[in-house]
Amino acid sequence: MSETPHNLSSASSFSFKAAFSDLHSRLGTPVWLILGTLILLTVIVPENTGQHIQFAGKSLLDIAPFLLLSVGLASYLKASGADDLVARAFEGNPTRAIIIASIFGALSPFCSCGVIPLVAGLLASGVPLAPVLAFCIASPIMDPEMFILTAAGLGMDFAIIKTVAAIGMGLMSGFVTQAISKTGLLKNGLKEIAKSSGCGSSCSAPKQINVTWAFWKREGGMDTFLRQGGDAAWFLGRWLAFAFLLEGIMISYVPADNVATLLGDGNAFALPLAALIGVPTYMNGYAAIPLVRGLMDLGMPLSTGLTFMLAGSVTSIPAAIGFWSLAKPKIFALYLAFAVSGALIAGYIVKLVVT
Repeated sequence: MSETPHNLSSASSFSFKAAFSDLHSRLGTPVWLILGTLILLTVIVPENTGQHIQFAGKSLLDIAPFLLLSVGLASYLKASGADDLVARAFEGNPTRAIIIASIFGALSPFCSCGVIPLVAGLLASGVPLAPVLAFCIASPIMDPEMFILTAAGLGMDFAIIKTVAAIGMGLMSGFVTQAISKTGLLKNGLKEIAKSSGCGSSCSAPKQINVTWAFWKREGGMDTFLRQGGDAAWFLGRWLAFAFLLEGIMISYVPADNVATLLGDGNAFALPLAALIGVPTYMNGYAAIPLVRGLMDLGMPLSTGLTFMLAGSVTSIPAAIGFWSLAKPKIFALYLAFAVSGALIAGYIVKLVVT
């Protein structure tokens, strides 16, 4: 009888741990990060907490159509079996795959966040890391809407140069990744969500492709579509909520005037500063256009503005967190290295050619 309280206590303790573990798995890391950030804000600057929540909510609503389009497309490809066709376009000859990925990334209409479900699907379908990373680097920099807005705000020349730079950075990233991959250093560099098919980049044997474009007529097609879409939307929504919360905090406490002062000096370190400052302080591609326009009106050269926008586009909070959700630290570090080095190389080339 004396053991009963102990047994009850142990059972109670076990149940609590199991319940907490289940809650954690359901909510996920980003939800805990959001809660922790909100608690800190409430303690430090309670008067601004509502403002940051409102900013994050509005940003989520603004991006929702693009996110739903991307999630819907990724789910459609999976449910219809067409994801293998997309993956096949990135396979075959490595050089051709990297070139296609770079061009498609720079010209695709997907935003930097909404492309993550497609990237995860490509990785899960067995597409090698090199063309996928090329796509991830090129995609956040340019899309059709960004091209139009950049041309309107910064001129057609700037928009064309930025597009070429996006493709160039994708090519550089892809070919360097391909070379490093041959050494085995990038092995096991993806998180489980990017390997959910149980196949990963080890899939090399050709498989039969069976596409049913009207997926709802396919057995289990609708279930696959809804399940894939729900999982992707829940996964991305949590990370994007955290990303936009951080973005709002950064905008509030890292004034654009300070960035303008550092980037507008015209000193010998302008380009390295533009790349390094662009990585942590970049808001988003659309918000950066008027900022860069104002700096260029004050005398900042095109090369410096380009470097800032290129480095910042790839490493903007939503884009970076989206990629972080798929990649382990060593791959993410490579991603950041490509962002900074690619932006610098493009900046110096433009500086030599234009000035």
